[in-house]
Amino acid sequence: MSPPRRPDLASGARRPASSARTARGAGGARGKPPGEVRLIGGLWKRSKVPVPDRPGLRPSPDRVRETLFNWLGQDLTGWRVLDAFAGSGALGFEAASRGATEVRLIERDAAIARSLSATRERLAAAAVEVTCTDALAWMSRGEPGHFDLVLLDPPFDSALLEPALARAAPLVAPAGLLYVEAGEALQSAPAGFEVWRQLRAGAVFAHLLRRAG
Repeated sequence: MSPPRRPDLASGARRPASSARTARGAGGARGKPPGEVRLIGGLWKRSKVPVPDRPGLRPSPDRVRETLFNWLGQDLTGWRVLDAFAGSGALGFEAASRGATEVRLIERDAAIARSLSATRERLAAAAVEVTCTDALAWMSRGEPGHFDLVLLDPPFDSALLEPALARAAPLVAPAGLLYVEAGEALQSAPAGFEVWRQLRAGAVFAHLLRRAG
């Protein structure tokens, strides 16, 4: 099997045109969750993904998801993806919708994990696997270099970002990418990584990291 295609890092990914949508769409202000979000591309474009009303659960805004997949390219055929703090699962399902062949959703909250499993069944998303466990513990045991893309969006009001970065970095394949969503700009990247793309949308700061050099 040929290796997964990567964005053209030499020339840089095309930046998307400005959008009239604000970060408040799809819970972007990190207020009350919207109840559901729609996938924005791929096989399941416009399919609804429920957002349970649970503490700390706020899906990535539409604008941020759209920008991320413009950075990555719309075709993720063959990619192996980890969504370590899955929440609504919107990011992971977006990756599967675009052809990723392995998408692991990690979610500690049992009720949210059941919702993710129900969405997986409804979409017949065979590439998606839901695991109900602690993300930091799971990543500590993960296979080094296994994932082409690791998605990190821990709760904004937690202290999980730094330990999550430390545990996620070894899991990224040599030509892979690490996506980080946070409530503030990333001050430093893990050793061996650099910030390649970044965006601020209201209260959300999005960063795409790649191997340095």
